[in-house]
Amino acid sequence: MGYDAAAVGFYTLDILARPVEAIPDGGGVAFVDQIRMVVSGTAGAVAIDLAKLGLHTLAAGSVGDDEQGGFVLDRLARHGVDISAMQRIAGVPTSTTIMTVRPNGERPALHMRGAADHFELPPERYAQLLDARFVHLGGTGFMRRFDGAPSLRFLQAAKAAGCRTSLDLIAPGEDGLALVGPLLPFVDYFMPSIEEARALSGMDDPLAAARFFLDRGAGTVAVTLGAGGSVVADAGGAVLRIPAFDVPVVDTTGCGDAYVAGMIAGLARGMDLETAARLATAASGLVATGLGSDAGIVDLADTLQRMQVLPARRGAAAGA
Repeated sequence: MGYDAAAVGFYTLDILARPVEAIPDGGGVAFVDQIRMVVSGTAGAVAIDLAKLGLHTLAAGSVGDDEQGGFVLDRLARHGVDISAMQRIAGVPTSTTIMTVRPNGERPALHMRGAADHFELPPERYAQLLDARFVHLGGTGFMRRFDGAPSLRFLQAAKAAGCRTSLDLIAPGEDGLALVGPLLPFVDYFMPSIEEARALSGMDDPLAAARFFLDRGAGTVAVTLGAGGSVVADAGGAVLRIPAFDVPVVDTTGCGDAYVAGMIAGLARGMDLETAARLATAASGLVATGLGSDAGIVDLADTLQRMQVLPARRGAAAGA
């Protein structure tokens, strides 16, 4: 196949500032140590991390015809991502988020919906994207025109083409399960956060939530738990509890996306599920050590080396 992976769906520009303890009253000014602009989103951040981890990656999403859109396309290309399937939509802004990163790494956000809501992918455009070993759909719930039936048709086509598929979403609302549920039989790897898994399944226990999604057709489910690591379960009955690595946390933006990229990169390199999940955890941890979703990861060799030497976080066994 032509690509190792295609990252399809939600692309956004993040503008981040840290540390932000509070927004000044009135016209006041607060000083911060760092401000960055990065490509983000549950497809955008994954695309860049996949490229950093050495995979030939195709990006498929949409940006506006504004300066933010130009920045997103430029940064993707600079990281070696193929942007030939990206759509630039006239008359709408690029989806953009302002992140106010707290000293503890939390990140209250202000988001402007934009071009991601206009992303469409008619079947005649499938061929390039399905010329990939792995197809990741990221951003379900934040793509008004592509959510629902269009996403289902695309994932069905990806499975029929022999691609291995993965799925991630954003802040599921009341219709979250209605959007995600029909997709699961065509998803090999579903990787929600515990907050997302809880919102969809109504279950607090990550393994119970994982089994909820397995029962609805997913092949493998990895529920990420932040500092608690992750719980990974598959349709064959395997259950893995992967602890997080102990790293100095600067900003948790993009950690879930890095986990997805690490999992795909590991599987693409022929790793077994446990080793791929440990690589995913290392990638996620490295991103937390810097500002923005593109921080921390250097390349595959460095991430593998860190995976071997980083200590596991004490008292945070996944699922405990």
